[in-house]
Formats: sequence, structure tokens, C-alpha cells
Amino acid sequence: MSFSSMALSAELLNVLSELNYSEPTQVQAEAIPAILAGSDLMAGAQTGTGKTAAFALPILERLSQLKSSQTSYELTPVRALILTPTRELALQVHQSFVRYGDGLTLKSAIVYGGVSIDAQADILKAGVDILIATPGRLLDHLRRGSLTLTQLAFLVFDEADRMLDMGFKDEIDAILKQLPKERQTLLFSATFDDGVFNLSKRLLKDPKLIEVGKRNAAAGKVEQRVYAVDADRKSELLCHLILSKKWRQVLIFSRKKQGADKLAAKLVNEGVKALAFHGDLSQSVREKVLQEFKSGELQVLVATDVAARGLDVESLEVVVNYELPFVAEDYVHRIGRTGRAGNSGLAITLYCEDDALLLEEVEAVLDTRLPQQWLEGFEPDLTKSVSVTRKNSKSAQKQRARRRATGSKRSRR
Repeated sequence: MSFSSMALSAELLNVLSELNYSEPTQVQAEAIPAILAGSDLMAGAQTGTGKTAAFALPILERLSQLKSSQTSYELTPVRALILTPTRELALQVHQSFVRYGDGLTLKSAIVYGGVSIDAQADILKAGVDILIATPGRLLDHLRRGSLTLTQLAFLVFDEADRMLDMGFKDEIDAILKQLPKERQTLLFSATFDDGVFNLSKRLLKDPKLIEVGKRNAAAGKVEQRVYAVDADRKSELLCHLILSKKWRQVLIFSRKKQGADKLAAKLVNEGVKALAFHGDLSQSVREKVLQEFKSGELQVLVATDVAARGLDVESLEVVVNYELPFVAEDYVHRIGRTGRAGNSGLAITLYCEDDALLLEEVEAVLDTRLPQQWLEGFEPDLTKSVSVTRKNSKSAQKQRARRRATGSKRSRR
């Protein structure tokens, strides 16, 4: 199948040609015809599979047809709403709409927290066709009366699983109350769990189901390694790997903001150009840090899960789990930063015995074993006693078992 066989306009096909998009990816080949046909959609697709174009192109096509059929209107109503969990992902999605819509008369805008709400309100009041938003800031605008969504035709949830993980359920419920029931709804998610399925039941009508790759699976071209090491030697091993392997770009995951700051400082002391990336940074600082990392000026980015969600760095070589995540599905999201768009990637986990149960949960989600390796000079001391962390205590095990049985999610930090 080719893009030219998908009933896309000449304007869109010209843009795709200029971008050297030769053939659609699997998710694009399945999603674009379904969306053009008016179907609701539930798509399981990792980042790097071309999912943004999978919904952006048909939305642009249908909205351009709708707009050309209108004879006159005083104000452009919001026809398409794309909800994303983070500011970074919202920015990337907006950039994609601008790029793909070059030459069309459609207006797009983006709203997210951390910047002036008044400036955003002025743009919205002038009228936009396509709005990309984070749930909290969108709800702020709806309550202020900056816009209405009564003429909405398309609703897109991008990375719905992360949206629920981040605790946006109440905001989503409040937004849905202000939307017309007659609309086309598209739900994209990297992983499927009970929360995503429950949301889909409320949102979708006779949806087409698309799954790209194995459910909850890691990207196929990502090599996964687990290095066993004592906890007090993790940073030493990490520095050794970065300096000896001469990696150009490394994304490192830390569970907490303070941990990201401390690790970045340690790396800098060892001569590695590194910065932390988390929610306590202002939006302008986050954008500056991200741009430095994407351009290659910054070698290492030490990020929390929430901050890095939606981060898109072309040909990112290596992802490192400095600590395993408390939520096993986050492992899939983390290593999905590399091995994108058919490229190969490397995902390394620095593992200590305290994380035994966390590793088991990751393996259960992946439905595969992740054998541990020892790196010469950094072998773990097997004579040390293993502490039982609160996370791995019997009480915590019971709580996790109860959550799995009931389908409930743990509260997020």
C-alpha cells in the first residue's frame, strides 16, 4: 500500500514526498483508511511507529474537505482536539500538524501549563481548527470560557495509558462532559491495561482495533541488557560505560527528581556533559535542555518518567534504567525511546538484588526473561546481605497482588 492509494489530497501527498515518506508504516496503513472512513479507533502502538502521522494525516484531510465546503463563518470552531499527557508530547504533536498541514488553510494551536494562559486564550478566541492540549490546561480554558467544543468532530487520546497513569482521570471526565456525543474518537496507547480498556468502553463506538507488534511488548530492534551491580557502585559503572563506549547520546531514567539532579551532578564531576530533566524545571528551561540534547550538544539527559514521556530524539543510541520503575509498564515506555522508526537501539538496566521483584514484574509484562550479566571489574559482592525494601516487603507484595486482582492502579508520585 502507498500513500497515494489512501485518498489523500495532492497537498498532503506533496508534503509527504518532500519529507521523503515513501511508504506508510503498519499503523499508518491500517489507521488512515479507517479514520477516513469515519470509524472510531483503538490502536496499540509504540512511539516511533509513525502513530502521529496515522491520525494527523486523515484529520487534516477530512477537516480541509469540511472547511472548503463551508461558504462563510465568522469564527473558526475547534473541530479536532488532541489530548496528550505532557507538554513535550503536545509540542511534538503540534509540530507534526504544522509540518503535515503546510499549504492547507487550517489553523492549529497548542495549550499546556507552565506558560501564560492569557496569551493562549487570545489565540483560542481568534479561532482554531485543531487544538493540541494537556488535560489540566484545557480544563482551565474551558472553565474560563476561552473556547467551546460544541462543534468538535474529532477527539484523539495520544498515549492514553500514560494519561491515566499520571492521574488525569478526573480531568478527562470533566472534559468529556463538555463534548458533543456525536464525534469520531481515536485512542492511541503504547500499552493496554484495565484502565485503558475501561476508558475505551466509555469513549468508543464499534471501534476498529489495531495492534502493532505484541501487546505491552518492547520495540523489536531494542537489545536489552541487565547488568548486576552493587547499589553503591551503580554510578561508577554508569560513568565507565558512558566514557568507555563513547556513546554520543544517552537517556538515563531516575525514579525521582532529586535522584536525577544528584546523578547528573555526579556525571558532570566525571567529565560527562549531563543535565537533569524533570517537572520542577520551568517550561523554558525544559525546552532549552531538550533542544541541547536533540542537537547533540548535550551528551546525557537524566530524566524522570513523567518528564521524558513523549520525548522524541531521532536515532537515540542508548537508554539506561539507572533504577527500575515501580510500575512495570513504564519499562516498556522507557526503552521505547530508542529503536524507533526501524532503527536499532540498546537498553541497559543497572540491577541490584533489592530490585528482584521489580525485575520479575517487568519480565511478566514483557513475557520474556531478561538474563543478568556481570561486567568485569563491577561484579556484585555476593557476601553482602540483601535488604528488603519497603517496595519489596511482604506488605508491598500483597498490595501489588491486590491491585492486579482488582485492576486498580497505584498512586503516582
